[in-house]
Amino acid sequence: MAEATQEEIRAHMDTYTAFNKLLTFVILWVILLLSSMALGLVAHVGLLSVLLGVGGTVALLIGFALFG
Repeated sequence: MAEATQEEIRAHMDTYTAFNKLLTFVILWVILLLSSMALGLVAHVGLLSVLLGVGGTVALLIGFALFG
């Protein structure tokens, strides 16, 4: 079995970290989307649902762009 160099290990860890961030973002966005849909469809609070969905999406994008 071939030994991995430090550069290969670093590249693998960078890819692994980026994938984890992407997966975390997608999971949080799906939860936000489902909760916004539940507010709009079940609770009949359409305006709050739209504001939560759009504002939450923008907040997630900014949060992951700045801190991710």
